[in-house]
Amino acid sequence: MGQQQLLLVILVTIIVGIATVVAINTFSGAADSANLDAVRQDVASIAASAQGYYLKPTMLGGGGNSFVGLTFNNLAFGADSIASNGLTAKNQNGKYVIGSVTASNFVVTAHPSSQITGSVLLGSTAANTMAATISESNVSWTDNSVTN
Repeated sequence: MGQQQLLLVILVTIIVGIATVVAINTFSGAADSANLDAVRQDVASIAASAQGYYLKPTMLGGGGNSFVGLTFNNLAFGADSIASNGLTAKNQNGKYVIGSVTASNFVVTAHPSSQITGSVLLGSTAANTMAATISESNVSWTDNSVTN
């Protein structure tokens, strides 16, 4: 009877260990997915604010129907810090870079924090990025190499 109980305890311990590993992996995947969703929401927020900047007359601090001169300093975006040139910002979700600015559109490249090794800094780069082209009335994802 003692050997049966010992085997049962060992079996239960193994099953609990396996269940714990599965739970940790599931939670990790859900956290990564939540981060990607938050980054997509941040890009949508950047787009909405930038479209407001585009439509606002220049004498009121807007772009006057142009994205030229757009920086994170012109946007209502919850950034923890903004680079001195205003083209890079970061928050807890990741790092965002404004690039390829023309009068009619611009590109935002997002580096999700779940894809960055270590702390998210203004100089951090992610293994996989997401990019969106934002125009006066549209946001199109031009690159989405990050998968859920």
